[in-house]
Amino acid sequence: MGFGTYIRQKRDAKGIAMNDFARQLDISPAYWSRIEREMEKPPKDELIRKAAEILGENPDEAFIEASRLPPDMREDVGDIVRMYRKRATGEK
Repeated sequence: MGFGTYIRQKRDAKGIAMNDFARQLDISPAYWSRIEREMEKPPKDELIRKAAEILGENPDEAFIEASRLPPDMREDVGDIVRMYRKRATGEK
């Protein structure tokens, strides 16, 4: 599942119309529609965070669906990769 599909499913579950959602994000409904249909790459970080906030979702999950590290973790990307690799290989 991509970011757009993830957000569309969450938005639909909350009963928020796409045009209303785009308005809350202060962006064009046409642009947001393209995101939800996976015709555009995930938007800038602030829109990902704001979309998750509007939907009452954990922003980390939205960033994961966007295949992006949350902004506050980017400085630590080396540590995160090392930790993941150690866990995946069972290394101590």
